[in-house]
Amino acid sequence: MENSSIPRKELETFATESYKIPLFDVQHYPVDSSYFIIQNRETYPVKDYISPHRRKFYKIFHMTSGTGILTVGLHQYEMGRNEIGFLHPDEIVSWQTTSKETGGHFCLIHPDFFGRDAEHVLQWLKQFPYFLPDKAVVQLQEDQSAAINGYFATMLREAQSDSDDSKQAIMLQLQLLLLESQRAGKNRIQTEVQENYGHIYKFLSLLESSFQVRDRNALTKLKTAAEFADELHVHPNYLNSLVKKHTGKTVRDHIQERLLHEAKSLLVHTDWGINEISDGLGFSGQAAFTSFFKKKENISPLAFRKTITNVRIG
Repeated sequence: MENSSIPRKELETFATESYKIPLFDVQHYPVDSSYFIIQNRETYPVKDYISPHRRKFYKIFHMTSGTGILTVGLHQYEMGRNEIGFLHPDEIVSWQTTSKETGGHFCLIHPDFFGRDAEHVLQWLKQFPYFLPDKAVVQLQEDQSAAINGYFATMLREAQSDSDDSKQAIMLQLQLLLLESQRAGKNRIQTEVQENYGHIYKFLSLLESSFQVRDRNALTKLKTAAEFADELHVHPNYLNSLVKKHTGKTVRDHIQERLLHEAKSLLVHTDWGINEISDGLGFSGQAAFTSFFKKKENISPLAFRKTITNVRIG
């Protein structure tokens, strides 16, 4: 039964609406990423992007200059100087830069980075109150912002060093950063996103939920663009045009990209056979999976696995 509270819009209606966001880069995190990544925003500026699937990384970023619009789930924040954002792995997020200048740092932290010796820090991170979509941004006082910038700078130096105790030093700075942010405890006022963005978010969320391959017995049921549109109670042409306009890719493109990313992840992070991965992803057989993968990557799934494994070991 169609949900009467959500209007089914035709393409003509879409053509008359305005949704002023840039063309987002659809960002997939590399399947072989390091467990801890930190960068300076001045030397590594953040581009406009939307993360279409849930990540395995917690992300923290601090702004010392510049402005931008952060969207976490269906909550939006206009961010600026002396503010810090916290992004949970389970949330779909997007970022739009609204100024030429940019300053500060960001870091990505995989739960496996902590290990047994820092389990208490991981638990603090998991329970930290600002990794919620409606509390994702904290406004800092000048001295608090300066202190946090110092913690980030120290973590960056330690990450670039080869000292035996670098990880321990990073953990100490991270805890100080969390403590300083918790003391600040003032959230920015957030607004609800526009309806059109809501459709993009919900499509990406539905797409992500289709890829929950946890074990060899879990099979992916790939949906068509029309099936996604039906779940969102919008016209298929409307959904496709909306997604294409603001990401540069069609709904079908996103489905295939997400399928390819899941295939890479399973090749890198599991010991499953090619036939098991093929079955788990819903292909008719191993030959069909190999053909799809080679068409996208110009390499067979088995060769890709060997290449990535050799790179990670080396």
